[in-house]
Amino acid sequence: MYKITEEQIRQKHNPDGEFTREKPKWLRVKLPVGENYKKVRSVVEEHKLHTICESGHCPNMGECWGAGTATFMILGNICTRSCGFCSVATGRPLPPDPKEPLRVASSVKLMGVKHCVITSVDRDDLEDGGSIHWVETINMVRKISPQTTLETLIPDFAGRWDNLQRIIDVAPEVVSHNIETVRRLTKKVRVQARFDRSLKALKRLKDGGMKTKSGIMLGLGERHEEIVEAMEDLRNADVDILTIGQYLQPTKAHLPVKEFVKPEEFENLRNIGLSMGFKFVESGALVRSSYHAEKHL
Repeated sequence: MYKITEEQIRQKHNPDGEFTREKPKWLRVKLPVGENYKKVRSVVEEHKLHTICESGHCPNMGECWGAGTATFMILGNICTRSCGFCSVATGRPLPPDPKEPLRVASSVKLMGVKHCVITSVDRDDLEDGGSIHWVETINMVRKISPQTTLETLIPDFAGRWDNLQRIIDVAPEVVSHNIETVRRLTKKVRVQARFDRSLKALKRLKDGGMKTKSGIMLGLGERHEEIVEAMEDLRNADVDILTIGQYLQPTKAHLPVKEFVKPEEFENLRNIGLSMGFKFVESGALVRSSYHAEKHL
């Protein structure tokens, strides 16, 4: 681990006179450029789409958009939960937009996306948790772009398994649900979530015949043995694919980074995961749930 201390990390003043910690060199990313990037941005703006790339301040946006891919976020851009790590706005969402499934599907077709990743905000305000809107979006993508495979990064639907069943019934090629952190830190990091409820959701998905995936962020104060324990819990739920990445604080209002994890540790955890039986492990500082998602299929 790369502990954040005054001795180990240089500090500098920003224009407001406050201290900001300089990120290690392995966390630096290239600025977004290129025609593909411009094309994706144009499609997103023209169709009034929400992407987790923008809402989540993803460090890989330039790379992914430059490759012509984006992760669509449905059911609006206001979440009913207030997770300590997430930069998506929290509040009272608008009703689901009935035109959104068509806009997303049309954009997938226009962009020529071969493997489409869709996620959503949590909609605990809705009786169905947004699951019907999820089904409509998946079906519309398949109707307009039948060659496109789908990965859905879904919420836990607050443990309403009838809503989860709708996702199983429509059978995306990959279904992902992130535990985000270790058991001890869950209440702090994912305020309204429950560690075991997420594991149950993943197990139900697997029992329903889905290819399953989950992700963990590092750098929030977790211990190595807790990470390994969380990985074991995911394998016990028969999860197929695991992503492990570095947590980066999106704003001053969010949880601070406790440590920057070195590349060697990410590689070590990747090897541990493969030895446990995960079919694919994507582990690295800049790894996010949908990073290189086409490989996971």
